[in-house]
Amino acid sequence: METLEKNSIRRTDNGLFEDKYMLDISKLTKIYPTPKGDYVVLDDLDLKIKHEEFISIIGHSGCGKSTLLTMIAGLNPISRGTIVVNNQTVRGPGPDRGVIFQSPSLLPWMTAYENVMLGVKQVFAHGSKKDRDDIVKYYLAKVGLEDAMHKKAKELSQGMQQRVGIARAFAIKPKVLLLDEPFGMLDSLTRGELQDVLIEVWNQEKITAIMITHDVDESIFLADRVIMMTSGPRAKVGDILEIDFERPRLRKDVLDHPDYYKYREHLINFLEH
Repeated sequence: METLEKNSIRRTDNGLFEDKYMLDISKLTKIYPTPKGDYVVLDDLDLKIKHEEFISIIGHSGCGKSTLLTMIAGLNPISRGTIVVNNQTVRGPGPDRGVIFQSPSLLPWMTAYENVMLGVKQVFAHGSKKDRDDIVKYYLAKVGLEDAMHKKAKELSQGMQQRVGIARAFAIKPKVLLLDEPFGMLDSLTRGELQDVLIEVWNQEKITAIMITHDVDESIFLADRVIMMTSGPRAKVGDILEIDFERPRLRKDVLDHPDYYKYREHLINFLEH
């Protein structure tokens, strides 16, 4: 078994062996042509992310964090290199990757329930009507919208709309959850509440998550590892910090942990240099 681990292989519940990495990014390069020549956003970026890991990515504006995320999502073509998700090369968007953006982009005339059902209908087209109904109601209840699921999106606060976005992403049962600063437009109180909602649902679902954030404290609270990007152009992974806190995590326990400020100082020092 030790030999297998060295070769990045793990045993699954059914006794078969599979690659332990959910996401394998190799030599990833993104180039935008401009009148003054090619602008290289990402340059030969390598990154491996394990099954059920929660990763946060931080770095200065313009370092290519969102570009990287949209490439993993299949929404942005790759110039060079490869992205492999669950042993499948990414060639476009797919239901194996759920995305939560800063703005949830709900259809305002539809209810919270109807907005989540849109994705569920597509992904579970062959499921029964009751099964789809159960999935939608389950995830809306998980994010605290059990009593507001039949309200139209335009009647919901920004925080409640983002709860719908979280429910919608989890409801399609993705292998990888991609989060592009999902709480960036929210006030600090709502932000904290939704971090707790996100981590509670993630703890139960145990899927791989990759989150972009500018918030050092958010990174430490949520992530197993923090990926620090070098400044652009030609950005790549500059440093990786392991966050060794037990799960499930409580905010108070994290803040009181003796290593918390050591992690915080490491991240701030990287960003300041």
